[in-house]
Amino acid sequence: MKLSELFPHAKTPLIISAPMMGTANGTLAAEVSKAGGLGVIPGGFDFSPSSSHLKALSQELSTARTILSIGFLLFSPTLSTSFLTTALPILLTHRPAAVWLFAPRPEEIASGVLTDVIAALKREGFVVLWQVGTVAAAREAVDCGTDVLVVQGADAGGHQFAACGAGVVSLVPEVVDMLRREFGEGKDVPPVVAAGGIVDGRGVAAAMALGAEGIVMGTRFIASKEAWAPEWRQKIVIETADGGPSTVKTAVLDDIQGTGVWPDVYDGRAIIGKSWEDHVAGMPLEENIRLFKEADSAGDVSRKITWAGTGVGMVKEVRPAGDIVRDAREEAIQLVRKLQSAI
Repeated sequence: MKLSELFPHAKTPLIISAPMMGTANGTLAAEVSKAGGLGVIPGGFDFSPSSSHLKALSQELSTARTILSIGFLLFSPTLSTSFLTTALPILLTHRPAAVWLFAPRPEEIASGVLTDVIAALKREGFVVLWQVGTVAAAREAVDCGTDVLVVQGADAGGHQFAACGAGVVSLVPEVVDMLRREFGEGKDVPPVVAAGGIVDGRGVAAAMALGAEGIVMGTRFIASKEAWAPEWRQKIVIETADGGPSTVKTAVLDDIQGTGVWPDVYDGRAIIGKSWEDHVAGMPLEENIRLFKEADSAGDVSRKITWAGTGVGMVKEVRPAGDIVRDAREEAIQLVRKLQSAI
């Protein structure tokens, strides 16, 4: 099924904002959706009855009265024990357009828990997106029943498959080829959305040429007026150049800042800063953690971690989220037309 059929309210090519915890919120997501994209609110990973993540999600959904989606991280054991009794009722109350899933534990896939969760979501009419970072994971997601594949390359910011060394330029078309070869081209083959290093219409047009029907932007929306990103973090994003060597893909930064809740199969890409520089210079992890905590307590942001993709070098100003979406879409359309006329 085409993205245009799954999200008839949205405009083509579809631009989606990533569910970045601590950055994305209901206001940002609403502005993306009002501009013809699909805004996504992070739903967190704690599905226990007392979850602060779900409480915050419910509050955000109550204030964002437009079409949007919810993104959940699935690595917590509370997925199997509580998701259908705690998270699903919130979704049924607010009826988002879609549910974005990422980072399940392998045992939840093998046991059939994730298949059951997806089936329950689809029975209630939700479109299910599943974020993957390898061809094997894409195949697995299709077998579990996902509606849309979010194919994330190693150029993406934030958390991703540690084993993913492929950028979107090679990963997206290989996934598309696998889908056609193994699942055909019928109605039930999930459309592909590209994620990683895309910050403007050039990336949107390129992703479409690779076989994607839509794209995800995360880093670009850190520098949006609606983002929950402090001024110092937006300044770092805007001032960072040469996005490849200025960022690093590693699990060490999670250990330093105390967010080592991710399973070993995942790491993250961030802008290189003092914490990473000291790590490379040989500083013991315990010392790095101590310095991070001391700086944080003193209000010193020099050791903070800013997750961002390789496209960060092209982000040069803070803009309204809606304008980012509209301009990227129009730029992509004009580029495609220009290419057509040049051939």
